[in-house]
Amino acid sequence: MKQKQKLHMIGNAHLDPVWLWQWQEGFQETKATFRSVLDRMSEYDDFVYTSSSAAMYEWVENNDPAMFEEIRQRISEGRWEIVGGWWIQPDCNIPNGESFVRQGLYGQRYFLEKFGVTAKVGYNVDSFGHNGMLPQILKKSGMDSYIFMRPMPSEKGLPSRLFLWESSDGSRVTSYRIPFEYLSWGKDLERHVSRCMSELKDPLNEIMVFYGVGNHGGGPTKENIESIRRLNDDESFPELVFSTPNQYFAEMERLEVPLPVVHDDLQHHASGCYAAHSGIKQWNRQAENKLSAAEKWSALAERLLGQPYPHDYGTAWKNVLFNQFHDILAGTSLESAYEDARNMHGEAMSIAERNLNYAIQKFSWNIGIEHEEGMKPFVVFNPHAWASSVNVEVEIGGLKEGAVLVDETGKTIPYQTVQPHATSNGRYRLSFVAELPSLGYRVYKLLQLAGSTDVKPEGLKANDFAMENKRFRLEFDPATGCISSLYDKKVGFELFKGPAAVPTVMKDESDTWSHEVLHFQDKIGEFRAVSVKRVEHGPVKSVIRVTSEYGASRLVQDFTMYKELDYIDVKVHADWREQFKMLKLVFPMNLIFTRHSYEIPFGYIEREGNGEEEPGQSWVDFSGIVREDESVYGMSLMNDAKYSYSIHNKELALTVLRSPIYAHHDPHVPKRDGHYSFIDQGIQQFQYRLLPHAGTWEHADTVKRALELNQRPTIVIETYHDGELPQKDSLLEVDQDNIIVSAVKQAEDNDDLVIRCYESNRVGTEAVIRLPKWNRSIEAAFGPSEIKTFRIPKNPEESVKETNLMEWDLEEGSGLK
Repeated sequence: MKQKQKLHMIGNAHLDPVWLWQWQEGFQETKATFRSVLDRMSEYDDFVYTSSSAAMYEWVENNDPAMFEEIRQRISEGRWEIVGGWWIQPDCNIPNGESFVRQGLYGQRYFLEKFGVTAKVGYNVDSFGHNGMLPQILKKSGMDSYIFMRPMPSEKGLPSRLFLWESSDGSRVTSYRIPFEYLSWGKDLERHVSRCMSELKDPLNEIMVFYGVGNHGGGPTKENIESIRRLNDDESFPELVFSTPNQYFAEMERLEVPLPVVHDDLQHHASGCYAAHSGIKQWNRQAENKLSAAEKWSALAERLLGQPYPHDYGTAWKNVLFNQFHDILAGTSLESAYEDARNMHGEAMSIAERNLNYAIQKFSWNIGIEHEEGMKPFVVFNPHAWASSVNVEVEIGGLKEGAVLVDETGKTIPYQTVQPHATSNGRYRLSFVAELPSLGYRVYKLLQLAGSTDVKPEGLKANDFAMENKRFRLEFDPATGCISSLYDKKVGFELFKGPAAVPTVMKDESDTWSHEVLHFQDKIGEFRAVSVKRVEHGPVKSVIRVTSEYGASRLVQDFTMYKELDYIDVKVHADWREQFKMLKLVFPMNLIFTRHSYEIPFGYIEREGNGEEEPGQSWVDFSGIVREDESVYGMSLMNDAKYSYSIHNKELALTVLRSPIYAHHDPHVPKRDGHYSFIDQGIQQFQYRLLPHAGTWEHADTVKRALELNQRPTIVIETYHDGELPQKDSLLEVDQDNIIVSAVKQAEDNDDLVIRCYESNRVGTEAVIRLPKWNRSIEAAFGPSEIKTFRIPKNPEESVKETNLMEWDLEEGSGLK
């Protein structure tokens, strides 16, 4: 007699569109796999199949319409099940929150349009970790359950294969960790089934078993299917049924299996992937931010000035989303795949830059700017929904001695000239601090006033080894080039307990993934200074350049202190020539009772300081107690290109790069005399920011300062002309600092304006979002860490509606089928 246990046999083909092959090969293998699946369905009436990733269906639709129609028919029959609901199976740590929204926005809408269905099950079986905000994103994208495999039991203990995964807003999805593997070989499945049987434990007497040839595609074979039938006739095995994830989760709900709750992110697998391949990480960050800024201004230019909203943002986003595939964005694919990724990101960023230019030039051309002989006006656009004080630089020609910079009121603005990007006579670069209105613009003018002289106001104090403003004193050790002191004069506190910003070289002989490696703490050397020199000094800022060397590598760091801004910016130029090594910048913190916060998509997570490599978005914060007076203090470390951090023995570190062999997978051992291509060789540039703060990071506006670093103002050099727009204006503002506007765009299906916001500090908040040009206000109650999306119709008589992440109205149901 059969046991009262059941194995849901999930036929699938894990298809890596890119990994040890380029996307063109993945394209062909997708078609071959889908053809094989359709043939098996013709041969076996009870066989069903599960598949994800809208990008692959679009390939088939465009290249084999007849096969696409066959797939459509099998989906309508219920034998081919759509899961995932996303454009691709991405890395689930590195994309930002808006990227995860777009995975579902484009994926679910594609599935609904083409097949009349949307996915109910989230599906990322091979991603190398899963950020803790995914449950809310999944729920608001129409998915109530989630399937993953990594981290495996050796990497993270979980109370059950099946559990409720909860994010910080309280959203929960029923989640399932696949036992052993998400695939099988093409032969008999008895061994695979037998080992999975060991996972049957009361009350979980039913589990999913995934089978089908995978990674390079293939899918279930005849021998797979025949062996399932044979085993199901064997009384010593549980009941085996051809099933789907939807069936399994429905059965678990019907049986009312009690489930534990997990409130955490799901880590760690392949910790080296957080830093592998600096190029793909930086292109991803740049593309996300360029598209975000461009969409905002395109939507506002259409709504206010009638500039046509571009229709190629979908193409750009799909490029970015495809490049977020877990083996691409993780840095684990072969070298030629990154040439493809670079080109796709290039197309996406070109679309963003072109559309942004159309939008802001529409604004600037409609601003009334008076005629004044010799005046050079330019318009600075702020992409953020808060008033920003930021350093901006503008490259111009024809700067005359004694020129004065003023704002639209005529107030004089301090500026200084810095080295221009053009190494040519007649070109100049101005640096000044702009005070910009919330998601708005401001006109600045360079004037030649009668009798004016080139007298600049006093700046901060600076020499070759130290600089000081009203808040901080920063000192360098001329021998090492490291920070020897960062002293907060306001509170009387020395932030570091030893040399800081230390370029530390770690031994790293692990493979590209760093399989089974959690710590990178084997220090083998440091960069040493060959020059420490003040290279810029004026009324706005001073810059000390530290040039240091290690082996054949060279590192140039430009440390910038501003007279009026309470943070330190550092531009990094690295020329890396090492192999099997890692570079970290290390900051020893002078605090006790510490708290470590990492940005994750749409939120943050706190982690212990155990030295493990950790994924994070654009910032990490190290806060604690000052021993002397027991006050709260901390420092936020933010950057515009990196995602890997560690905290060990009160040392905060940013992982700059690592240099394994491309696509080297353990246990393969490289030949000692072999010739290999190593990752991150040569020149790269990025920027990081040090934000010391009294009190917590929540009160230091860390989230806003990091966004300002990553998404910077845009400048249009203008001329005089008539126009109906004022010289300073704000188009959107929010009355609460912890409510962050992550997207302003045109709706996918009409000309409504879509605004998305999230609560950043885990504090329930009543907020008002204002659009003053249209006399619109949105009053909304945000729960802790809650994401909200609103549609604002163009017709002022129509009310604003809250939607899910797919832009479908909440009050009319989810719009999902």
